Amino acid sequence: MILRKYMSILGIGSAQIDLILPKEEFQAGECINGYFLIKGGVIEQKLKRIDCDLVLADHTTDEERIIETTNILTSKQIESEEQNRIDFTFRLPSDLMASTDVRTYHFNTRLVFDEGVISKDLDIIRIMD
Repeated sequence: MILRKYMSILGIGSAQIDLILPKEEFQAGECINGYFLIKGGVIEQKLKRIDCDLVLADHTTDEERIIETTNILTSKQIESEEQNRIDFTFRLPSDLMASTDVRTYHFNTRLVFDEGVISKDLDIIRIMD
């Protein structure tokens, strides 16, 4: 049991997060209703928070800029092998420019625990004209 705890602190077998979105293409100003799927690891872990950033990537300069962030603070215990669903609602800013080959958008999600590494997820979305 102690070995499993230290493995999860190092990120081996720790809980994972996945942002589930209803589709990949959205309009600027649209409200997105999805959910976070949290899958427990090999041992129970205490969840501290979920951070989700909407990021604009400019591929001509290789720069990324966080447009908006959503945080969910919690002290939920994630049991071993358990699955949890947490609803996600996010209104896209109405002034977003459409996605192109050089301008892309994605959600960068982080699951932060009291102990252990941060679990990450990245979901690319497309903003349509």
